[in-house]
Amino acid sequence: MRHDGRLSRMLHVLLHMDEQQGPMTSEDIAGMLGTNPALVRRTLAGLRDGGYVTSERGHGGGWMLGRPLSEMTLADVYDAVGAPEVFALGLADDQPQCLVEQAVNTALRQTLDEARALLLRRFAEIRVSDLRDDFAARAAALGIHPGMRCAEA
Repeated sequence: MRHDGRLSRMLHVLLHMDEQQGPMTSEDIAGMLGTNPALVRRTLAGLRDGGYVTSERGHGGGWMLGRPLSEMTLADVYDAVGAPEVFALGLADDQPQCLVEQAVNTALRQTLDEARALLLRRFAEIRVSDLRDDFAARAAALGIHPGMRCAEA
């Protein structure tokens, strides 16, 4: 099963937006992520709907932060990108009448639900500004200016 990188990618984008003086175009973001601008626009639309980013069309337009990173949590961004599945594990449902399958699924469902709830609670505790601060500390430790692009580090 393919992993879903939307949360990680959008957190990455938000951190870059925070260091920008002006808007970032969908093309700029797509180039940074190695994807296409239409996918960027589709994914950022959820963040825009949540008020985390804003967009302006036309010459000089693009995407900008809609609020400070300190006012966003990982849970906020997770929800804004569509709350993707957090686990690749799933339940078998080939033989729903099978008592063994029922017992297995009950145990797995309960455990996966508990793990998901714990993960989402932790996401709610982490502000996106915490990631920015971690990045800044890592950059400082290496003597790198925090405003540099990823490829320059």
